[in-house]
Amino acid sequence: MGLLDSFEKGIERAVNGAFAKTFRSGVQPVEIASALRAELDAKAAVVSRDRILVPNTLVVRLAPADHERMGALGRTLHDELVQLVEGHAKAQKYSFAGPVSLAINPDESLTTGTVRVDSRSASAEEVSWHGVVEIDGTQHRLTGSRTVIGRGTDADITIPDAGTSRRHVEILWDGRRAMVRDLGSTNGTQLNGQKVSEAALEPDSVVTIGRTRITFRVVAQAASRIPPRPQDPATRLFDLGGQA
Repeated sequence: MGLLDSFEKGIERAVNGAFAKTFRSGVQPVEIASALRAELDAKAAVVSRDRILVPNTLVVRLAPADHERMGALGRTLHDELVQLVEGHAKAQKYSFAGPVSLAINPDESLTTGTVRVDSRSASAEEVSWHGVVEIDGTQHRLTGSRTVIGRGTDADITIPDAGTSRRHVEILWDGRRAMVRDLGSTNGTQLNGQKVSEAALEPDSVVTIGRTRITFRVVAQAASRIPPRPQDPATRLFDLGGQA
């Protein structure tokens, strides 16, 4: 099932019979979703090997009549669109320089049935890349060149796994490349299912120690604060929860 199919089904569940008339003319929710996906694809910029940056601040512009119709969905539409943007980025292995911000605004210059998307992001020069390890859904930033992981309190990252040694494994990170090295553990270390003592660590690789899975990732972060776009005084029914 494609992303748009999933989105359409999500909207279908959210919209009851009273909303059905809303979408008989003018812009359809799936058209907004398609426009957002196309905007990410069009603005995708390669900033380094295997790292593609896409805009994280998106503004959908609709004709006033369409904007009023979409208002019937309230927060539901906003949340569905954010999920679609994040899902499409993950599927295409895109990276954001910050949290996704989405607004849907009226635009008097547009005719009914027209969708326009404006977007922006940090430039490549404003983005720094950081190594992180994800354990049980929590990300730990690699702040030094050497990070020791194990069940001991003297490890840099302590995990409650009896199947691991006190100082089980270390992650080496120089700001560009990473390596994993077993520290003479009792039960050994696996990288993507293969036992290793030392190996290069590629983004999204999985290190397994005991029963614990450790995913290595490289994430983008804005190196400097980007000033927010000035707000139009017009009413914004959908400017919900976004962050510049």
